[in-house]
Amino acid sequence: MHRFIKARLFASALLAPVGASAADDSHTRAAVEGTILPLMSRHDIPGLAVALTVDGRAYAFNFGVTAKQDGTPVTDSTLFEIGSVTKTMTATLAAYAQSTGKLSLDDHPGKYLPALKGTAVDKATVLHLATYTAGGLPLQFPDAVEGDAATWAYFRDWKPTARPGSLRSYSNPSLGLLGAVVAKALDQDFATALETRLFPAFGMAHSHVRVPERAMQDYAWGHRDGKQVRMQPGPLAEPTYGVRTTASDLLRFVQMNIDPSSLEPAMRRAVEATQVGHFRSGPLVQGLGWEQYPYPVSREWLLGGNSAEMLLDPQPAYRLPDATQAGPRLFNKTGSTGGFGAYVAFVPSKRVGIVMLANRNYPIPARVEAACAILQALAPTSD
Repeated sequence: MHRFIKARLFASALLAPVGASAADDSHTRAAVEGTILPLMSRHDIPGLAVALTVDGRAYAFNFGVTAKQDGTPVTDSTLFEIGSVTKTMTATLAAYAQSTGKLSLDDHPGKYLPALKGTAVDKATVLHLATYTAGGLPLQFPDAVEGDAATWAYFRDWKPTARPGSLRSYSNPSLGLLGAVVAKALDQDFATALETRLFPAFGMAHSHVRVPERAMQDYAWGHRDGKQVRMQPGPLAEPTYGVRTTASDLLRFVQMNIDPSSLEPAMRRAVEATQVGHFRSGPLVQGLGWEQYPYPVSREWLLGGNSAEMLLDPQPAYRLPDATQAGPRLFNKTGSTGGFGAYVAFVPSKRVGIVMLANRNYPIPARVEAACAILQALAPTSD
């Protein structure tokens, strides 16, 4: 694997690089390679791309191959499936629709999707859908739900297990329904809305919901059970796990979340809205898309917020009386598909962030541990 390693620096087009010595660059490279190479070996990860932003300077490090069968090296152009990191973009698009007066987080889905008006799911608000607090929507759609007709029948017939706002139940149907609401509010299909409104605003020229033929040569293969795989879309896949992007493009999204001042006003307000915490649940505070923690945060607390229990089991949710949190915070989001694993974390007050994209779905705790090790080396805290 080492012969496929490629690591190089790139100057961000979004934030002007600050001065850095060769020693600084060497330290960054050592911190990344010293963490990522053992990680890849331990979890048999064929390829992995890391992008970092540190005090305005951006770095890209590429490791391994896009597919075991042909040995093509991972490059800055390699497209990865980012799974549920897509949800942070869906939430940003929802916040953009709100900032442009197209919807309100206090609206109910039936306002935009008349077929759901008066149903149990219509008692939830757009905010509840965006924060997994609609009342117990499950992690996945049942296997029997295939196609649009079955999807909307599922929502019409769904029965809650709790009142809206009392339970956080991490859910693809919840965010998928949010995406459908946003698309109606913006009067576009969801993929077009994301590709024409959000990606250009953030300078994400190599990000796709629908991968065009010209970009297929850059699309990595995922790996699972000895096979090369790619995502097989299910109900409302586009707003929940449908984005394919490069590590460098995703870093641009992170950079604008760290400092949204150069975005046009409506999109800047949208980014700011996604960083407002609305519900506390277990170790984390749930905002729109992003999960957040007071910073510095302990390793144990961050692992707890990204644990299987928080992913799989409904947890009590407590509405925060003041939706604006003060003080430094760490924001993060994991994402997985059958053959890919992603992790993103950033701390605006430290001007540091990391993107890790792999073509294997390896354990989430290992992603969190690796990102923490790299960030601690580059932006140490006293904890």
